[in-house]
Amino acid sequence: MIVVTGATGNIGRPLTRALAEAGERVTAVSRRPGPVPAGVRRLTVDLAGPTGPADPAGPAALADVLEPVLTEAKALFLLLSGDLHGPGGAPAELVRRAAAAGVRRIVLLSTQGVVTRPFGPTRIAMRSLEDLVRASVPEWAIVRPGGFASNTLWWAESIRTGRLVAAPFGDVATPVVDPADIAEVAAACLLEDRHLGGAYELTGPEVISPRGQTAALSAALGVPLRFHELSREEAAAAMARSMPVELADDTLDILGAPSAAELRIGPGVREVLGRDPRPFAAWAARHVDAFR
Repeated sequence: MIVVTGATGNIGRPLTRALAEAGERVTAVSRRPGPVPAGVRRLTVDLAGPTGPADPAGPAALADVLEPVLTEAKALFLLLSGDLHGPGGAPAELVRRAAAAGVRRIVLLSTQGVVTRPFGPTRIAMRSLEDLVRASVPEWAIVRPGGFASNTLWWAESIRTGRLVAAPFGDVATPVVDPADIAEVAAACLLEDRHLGGAYELTGPEVISPRGQTAALSAALGVPLRFHELSREEAAAAMARSMPVELADDTLDILGAPSAAELRIGPGVREVLGRDPRPFAAWAARHVDAFR
C-alpha cells in the first residue's frame, strides 16, 4: 500500500492516478473529500486539525488518527499542507509514527529553498524534516521544487470576472515548475529503487515572469488580459489568508529577488524522467478551463 497525502491537490491528484495506473494499491489522504481513481482507498483526514498532530490530547489522539492512514502502508508520499507548515503542525511526529508502523519508503515534498535560502525559518524546519526522513526509514527520496505553475490559479477568479491579473513583481522571472512533473518524479521515486537516496531539484525549462504568465494565459484563452502590479504589502496580506505569515514572507522574498541558484534550470526532471520539464504554456493550455 502506498499512502499519498494531499491526494486531492495539484500534485496529489496526478500522483494518485499514476500510482493506480501502475497497478499499486493506494490510500489517498486529504483534508477535504474529492474524487479518486477507481480502486483507490480514500480517507478524509485533517492531519493538522483538531484530531491531528496539533491536538492537545497528544500522542494517543494522533495514533488514533494515523492508524487507518498507515494500515498496510509500505510507502508514503508526504506533502506538507499550509497547516502542517505552521506552528501547530507536527510533521516530525507523523514521520516517526509512519516509521514505527512499518513504512519503509518515504518520498518527501520539500522545497528548493532548503538549498538556496537555508537560513529562513521555514527552510530550517524543512531541512530538519529531510534529515529526520533520512534517519527514520531505509528507503527515501527528497523532491525539491521551485515555484509552482499552478500558483497562477490564484488569479482565476479575477480573470474570469474581469480579465485581470493582479500580482507582485510583474517583471521578475523564475523557472516555475508544472505540478504534473513533480507528480511524475514522485511516482518514479515511489515505484523505482534506482531513484532512492536522491534529492531532486525541480523547475520548469525556462524563466517566466508574471507578465509572461499572463501573456501565456491570454493566448490559451484567446482573449486579452490586463496586468496590475501589486505592492509587496498587498500581496502579503492576500497570501496570509491561505498560508502562515512566515511562509508568505519567504515566498515573496524569492519572487521579488530570486538568487542566481533560484534562476537556474533544475536538473531533477531530466535526471529522473529522462526528458525536459514542461513549459508554463503547456500547463496553461491544460488548465485553461479554470480561467474561463
